[in-house]
Amino acid sequence: MPSVLAIAAHPDDIEYVMAGTLLRLRARGWEVHYFNLCSGNCGSQEMDAAPTALTRLDEARSAAALLGAGFHPPIADDLELEYSPPLLRRVTAVVRSVNPAIVLTHAPVDYMEDHMAAARLAVTAAFAKNIPNFRSDPAHAGAAGDVAVYHAMPHGLRGPLREEVVPDFFVDTAAVHETKLAALACHQSQQGWLAASQGMNSYLQAMDDMSREMGRRSGRFTHAEGWRRHLHLGLALADRDPLGEETGSGHGAA
Repeated sequence: MPSVLAIAAHPDDIEYVMAGTLLRLRARGWEVHYFNLCSGNCGSQEMDAAPTALTRLDEARSAAALLGAGFHPPIADDLELEYSPPLLRRVTAVVRSVNPAIVLTHAPVDYMEDHMAAARLAVTAAFAKNIPNFRSDPAHAGAAGDVAVYHAMPHGLRGPLREEVVPDFFVDTAAVHETKLAALACHQSQQGWLAASQGMNSYLQAMDDMSREMGRRSGRFTHAEGWRRHLHLGLALADRDPLGEETGSGHGAA
């Protein structure tokens, strides 16, 4: 059974831009995995950091269970995620243990540093998957096999300098949209936080709007997730597009 690993920064990031694709792959028989690198400890204006992190951990576990995904616990606190050898060793350990054929992660350029650090760590950990002289933490032997890395759309569908980001292709998520919405609803603590910090009166509506906009841009679907494929060099022997092949989207489809 092939596996797919979603690597994101914070609890609820996977649900916003990746969960529909995870569900599509799961329906195709793939083993799916869910890995938020940050604890979410800064995501509240009512609770202190420690209880916030515990609340968000419980919410993330519930969301992963609803998605039918293996859960991997966070390795850093919010705004403390950085591209560093200690954290890279931690991410590499998870990548080797899962040995995914597909890694889904954030856009390489996004509106906040945690997202970009998560993307860098995900790409390099995928690269290091079968480099035995790179030590992971905890130790795992190198895992053979190709891996394809895909970058989700950035928050707001634009880069930090307001430039429009155009995906390589779109995955139709209409059939799994309600489950994706239910998984995001598991993160109940974020309703007040996102309303206060980012003006999202309903975080569920914000995700629904983004999903519909991706569907509109596809010209084909009611709901969609957009993806860009990372260069295969160092990750795979051949320039293949397993996500496009499995979802019937195809690299460059519009």
